[in-house]
Amino acid sequence: MRVKAIICNCKGLSPSFKNSDMNTLPFDIESGLEVDYAVVHPQLCGIGGHRLMEDALRSAEDDDETYVIVAACEPEAQLKLFQKLFCKTGFDQNHFLPVDTRGATNSEILERLGEKLRERVQARERPR
Repeated sequence: MRVKAIICNCKGLSPSFKNSDMNTLPFDIESGLEVDYAVVHPQLCGIGGHRLMEDALRSAEDDDETYVIVAACEPEAQLKLFQKLFCKTGFDQNHFLPVDTRGATNSEILERLGEKLRERVQARERPR
């Protein structure tokens, strides 16, 4: 399983992300979890954020082993925000792992991402 971790900083303005250090968070994620890379974007729901997401989704659209985990706002909001990108890229939404990281410290974000990844690994290992 390969994982791309994308973190939204919500323009650096939202008090929801004031407890985290976005300068060290990618390193914490890459050091603490088995991910290919971790990247921070200031606004995933903006133009540049959508382009970043599109690139990440396109590079994994035909790869059953790659997952994209996003640390940002409420998971249902993320699914709505990126719905057009899923359709445009053909990315399997079952490989999209949205995680709510509002109000969390770096260690709490790492814990939430790790928990989501463990859940996915367990789901993959269950006999069908």
